[in-house]
Amino acid sequence: MDSYPIAVYRGAHRRLPRALRDLPVLDRVEDVVAGRRILVVGSHSDLSAVLKQLLRSERLDIEVAHVRRWWQARRARRASAVRTPLIRDETGAVITRAAYWLPPEDRTAIEGEAIVDDARLFDGHAPAVRVEPTAALPGLRATVWRGPLRPARWVAGRAAQLGTTGARVVRDGQPHAREVRRSTFYRHTEGWARVPTARFGPP
Repeated sequence: MDSYPIAVYRGAHRRLPRALRDLPVLDRVEDVVAGRRILVVGSHSDLSAVLKQLLRSERLDIEVAHVRRWWQARRARRASAVRTPLIRDETGAVITRAAYWLPPEDRTAIEGEAIVDDARLFDGHAPAVRVEPTAALPGLRATVWRGPLRPARWVAGRAAQLGTTGARVVRDGQPHAREVRRSTFYRHTEGWARVPTARFGPP
């Protein structure tokens, strides 16, 4: 396998920004270990797939930039990487935007208990739970989710755990194939080398 200082991993049906068209393009997520810096042109689920591969390959030293807008391309090539908490679950899947615990298709609420570290998020019933990575420690935050227009009480911590009679898991927009009775999202022991591409604030 060839090695590249900088390479692009392109999500399905994505056009490359002009500033990246001189770079090698990797078609398979398995090939991202060939670069010293990978520029992910695609969705949050594409970014999560790349980080999952680096986690499995024990190559979290590889720098990763997420390019969602054309104007982020030059910064993705030049900015310095910063070590950022990596949030994963017990299956090895990684989240970079948000995960949800949702009730089964035939229910309106999750039945069970969810905690963040030592803080109880809910005990009994909840319409849904949203879990998000954070750019700084402790690494994640979670809330009982009632929709984007409802105020949320966020609880930050290293790990969010759910025990339930049954729930659906959605990671960065991708639903898990089966319902679960237990699910945990937590900060991995090693962070990932994030290349900031946003003009202001976190990516």
